[in-house]
Amino acid sequence: MDDPKQGEADEPADAARPAVAAGPGAADLDARSAALARRLAEQRQRMPQLRDEPADRTSGMQGVAQGLKIASEFVAGILVGVGIGYLIDQLAGTTPFGLIVFLMIGFAAGVLNVIRGVSGTTPPHGRGPA
Repeated sequence: MDDPKQGEADEPADAARPAVAAGPGAADLDARSAALARRLAEQRQRMPQLRDEPADRTSGMQGVAQGLKIASEFVAGILVGVGIGYLIDQLAGTTPFGLIVFLMIGFAAGVLNVIRGVSGTTPPHGRGPA
C-alpha cells in the first residue's frame, strides 16, 4: 500500500499477481483471490475521489484551536488552585496542607472546565457565553 502508483493502473489485479503453484488448495486460493480483487475494485469505485479535490484544512485547525483552549483552561484551573494554596500556606503558616488541598480543588475545577468545554453546556440560569 506504500506504492503511490498502486490502484492507479487500469490493469486487472490478476495481471499483477504472481502465478500460484498448482496444488490441492490452488483452486480455492485462486477463487478467494479473485473474490477479494472483485470486492476491492467495487470498494474503490464507491470511494470518493479525494485526490482531485483540494484539502479543506479549516476544520482541522478549528479542532486544534478547541483542543488548545480546553488544555489551557485545564492548566489554568490547576495553576490558580496552586497559587491560592501557596498564598494561604504563606499567610497561615500551614505549609504543605493549603497547597495540597487547593491543588486538588484546582484539578477538579480544571476537569470541570474540560467537561464543560467538550459538552458545550452552559452554566445554570442562562449566564453562559452568548
